[in-house]
Amino acid sequence: MNADVRAMKTPAEQSLGATFAAARDKLPGKGAVTKLREKAFQYFDEQGLPHRRVEEWKYTDLRALMRDAYPLALPADSAGKARAKNAGKILAGVAARRLVFVDGAFVPELSDLTPEPGLSVGSLADALGKGDTLAANIGKTFETNDAAVALNTALMGDGAAIRVAAGTTLKRPIHLVFANGSDKPAAAFIRSIIAIEKGARATLIESHETGAGQVNAALELIVGDDAQVDYIKTTQAQGLHIASLMAAIGARATFNSFSFNADARVVRNQMFVRFAGEGTKAGIRGVSLLKGKEHVDTTLSIDHAKGHCESREQFKSVLDDESHAVFQGKIVVQPHAQKTDAKMMTRALLLSDEAEADNKPELEIFADDVVCGHGATTSAPDKALKFYLMSRGISESEAEALLIQAFIGEVVEEISNDAVREALMFAALKWLGARQ
Repeated sequence: MNADVRAMKTPAEQSLGATFAAARDKLPGKGAVTKLREKAFQYFDEQGLPHRRVEEWKYTDLRALMRDAYPLALPADSAGKARAKNAGKILAGVAARRLVFVDGAFVPELSDLTPEPGLSVGSLADALGKGDTLAANIGKTFETNDAAVALNTALMGDGAAIRVAAGTTLKRPIHLVFANGSDKPAAAFIRSIIAIEKGARATLIESHETGAGQVNAALELIVGDDAQVDYIKTTQAQGLHIASLMAAIGARATFNSFSFNADARVVRNQMFVRFAGEGTKAGIRGVSLLKGKEHVDTTLSIDHAKGHCESREQFKSVLDDESHAVFQGKIVVQPHAQKTDAKMMTRALLLSDEAEADNKPELEIFADDVVCGHGATTSAPDKALKFYLMSRGISESEAEALLIQAFIGEVVEEISNDAVREALMFAALKWLGARQ
């Protein structure tokens, strides 16, 4: 939006300006980091909070949703840390290395810091303060003009800084647990950066269990040539949750991601993924289970910058009551990205006449030797299948639950980690049970 015609600043935008002015000298990092923050905030200040006239935010009007900006979260006290001790319980059965962040800040005493060859784990705030080489890549993974990402860059406090050395295969998944410890609504601006070097293999899990606060989280993921990465994100948020993944995938790599959203009031998950090397394969999938007036927006930008790459995007939503699901997916095939094979599909299952699903898949193809396609469907549960199950003595609610389970199971089954797959299917079944 042109700064010359920008509307008057909202109370939330004014509060964010005051927050940045008060915090800028206290935030981690100096020199180049300070300049990066100032440039990012200047851009945000010119653009303002995204709103319905910004095409990418058409269905999630952040200016309307964010009437006020909460103050920055304070470091968690002992009571806050105690409240966050059992966070991430949706994946409690997964044997993983837990790294816990409370109100956006790293908590070493709740984290598993056992040394492992080839693995470096730390706090982003420390890395920014020390001028670590990994932190020097902040803002360079995927350049975007998204205002929410710019605000995160300006106010980023803490997060994870992780490096998996070349050729390393991690023994356990890394589970980043982001929890709420404050009993008062607050804002957290979380930034993480993870580098998986050439030929390394890792499973990354990111869990967000936040209260009624405001969270703006961003993860920069750098995947080297011949590496293999599985990335799973779960979100349970009673407040406003905005998350941005910016990923650069090297040549001949394998990248699989899965997002799971349930019990989330307002969520915007956006992914910016670039295939920076040839011969890479990616599976980008997700499931959202919505009820009440919950709102989940999944927005993708998949950039096929190199040829001979394959990507599959598949997202499913189940909507009850007056909930609202949004899917916006764009696949861009650059001029030299020949032999690209990309397919995108989104499906929504409406359990209520008041539920709403907005699906907008897009293709922008600038190469001529490609195989690309997209599709979208929105429907109610199949009445014929439901009747068939009921005719076999199954109750109406159980028949509907079986159909929903089969609907989402197609996507959940693509998760390669057995424990994660079983845990998320159990969470889905629990959601269905609560609905009944």
